[in-house]
Amino acid sequence: MIKVEVRLFAYFREGRWKRKVLEFEDGTTISDIIKYLNIDEDEVSMFLLNGVDGPASRKVKDGDVISLFPPIGGG
Repeated sequence: MIKVEVRLFAYFREGRWKRKVLEFEDGTTISDIIKYLNIDEDEVSMFLLNGVDGPASRKVKDGDVISLFPPIGGG
């Protein structure tokens, strides 16, 4: 098992938390974590792994920090 800090932003926090350390199996991807959180991957506009943007297919390792951002609207 690995421990990963998950940080949620904007409306992803509704009914959840701001940041939380969760445990997952080795080989877990960002996409797996999004599914675990019951968030539609199409709703996530940016996936940061230790502050670096990239695809949700990246595998996480112990101590990583994942940040999930929804689209930001304005006007």
